[in-house]
Amino acid sequence: MVESHLNFILERLALMENAGNIFTQLLPLIVLIAIFYFLIIRPQQKQAKNHREMIASLDKGDKIVTSGGFIVEVVKREEDYFMVRLNDDTIVKLAKDYVAKKAE
Repeated sequence: MVESHLNFILERLALMENAGNIFTQLLPLIVLIAIFYFLIIRPQQKQAKNHREMIASLDKGDKIVTSGGFIVEVVKREEDYFMVRLNDDTIVKLAKDYVAKKAE
């Protein structure tokens, strides 16, 4: 009887040691994920938020730089597009995804 209780206690202690080993094995992975989040994911989310705010603030007459490198003037806003003026005679439709930044 005493022997079975001792075996039970020893088994519990062994399980507790294994639980500690699992934690120490997972700790580097958890640290790596945290570093990855703070160095890559969070800055990208912040940059995307700033870009969405910039797109929302654009209005008629603003000059923008497209991702193709053209500097154009916004003529009209639509839901997913801007009508932009390339020169005096040419007005084209530009998807909002292709606006790189606001020209200064």
